[in-house]
Amino acid sequence: MKRRRTNAMALAVTALVAGMGAAAPTPTPTPTPSATQSDGTLQILTYRGYAEYGGVSPKVNWMSSFEKETGCRVARQDSVQSAQEMAARIKERPYDVVSAGPVLASELIEDKQVQAIDPAKVAGYKDVDERFRDMVTVSGKVYGVPYLWGFHEFIYDSSRVKGDLRQAFASDRVALRDSPLTIADAALAEGGSSGDPFELSKERLDRAVALLDQARNRTYWSNPIDLVTGFATGSLDYAQATPYYRLLLEKAGKPVRALPTRKTTGWVDSWMLGANVSDTTCAYRWLNWVSAPEAQRDAAAWAGLAPANDKACKGRARPMCDLYGRGKKLDRIAFAVRPPGGCRADDGECTDYAAWTERWRQLSE
Repeated sequence: MKRRRTNAMALAVTALVAGMGAAAPTPTPTPTPSATQSDGTLQILTYRGYAEYGGVSPKVNWMSSFEKETGCRVARQDSVQSAQEMAARIKERPYDVVSAGPVLASELIEDKQVQAIDPAKVAGYKDVDERFRDMVTVSGKVYGVPYLWGFHEFIYDSSRVKGDLRQAFASDRVALRDSPLTIADAALAEGGSSGDPFELSKERLDRAVALLDQARNRTYWSNPIDLVTGFATGSLDYAQATPYYRLLLEKAGKPVRALPTRKTTGWVDSWMLGANVSDTTCAYRWLNWVSAPEAQRDAAAWAGLAPANDKACKGRARPMCDLYGRGKKLDRIAFAVRPPGGCRADDGECTDYAAWTERWRQLSE
């Protein structure tokens, strides 16, 4: 049975989200393409809401400030909604800097599409939480500047159902994030908090997929507006979401609650430097900019995520820092890596990402 996706009332919910205070990620206008990096320009690939140019709101325009303060001009800025879109864009053309999640970051490093970064040239690097820095350090080399992070929780409509995590996975009225990494959340639900959910043996992978396979007509979302719409229209009972979208629904008067769990999954998005950037002057100015508290404060408040630099947890970003718990909740979060993580796939100890991707494809068809 084909998976269904919510579309009803999308415009109404978009208006609702935009009116809640911190706006939802929205497409950003692309500046007119011009010269190359060596001419003092940058070509950027990022997620919507991560680097705003004022196209949605003139008050949200930190890109112009970057250009004025550094003398570098953003010649091209492409914004995407999902990791799948980002991976596809990178195959089409090179970029100077890219904000990558854990799976894509691993692939870019492995395929030598990004180059190591000299952290001594990034003023705000040491202010970033050490645990986040370790996630983009490979064989002693630094490959990324952590930017924003978040974690998942399972929310439910308390007026319709009781909070039960296994029932959430078994329900047809649930929205799950459209990513093979969601298998890790099923692994946590199936086996409690034991073991790393991103390092699954074939047996554990089979059990997690069996839990997911109980419902084939669920919703899979890549745009979070879909899950907000589902609760707004009453078509969803459960959803895998971030605390930010639970907050939006609560402020809209929806009786949503978060299921209590001992452990959950999360991720960190980091800025990476393209492998073929010969003149890195403007790229390093960008990395300095995005690691600083001011830029991370703007991005966290706008995108509804937490900043990697704790010094950003002031002013407009404070609500997001409080919502995500700053460093207090990090110990209960299993941060995503590309499976098999620290395991060895070639000796049968753990399954690799190709196996996860294929099992996810079978589930979501």
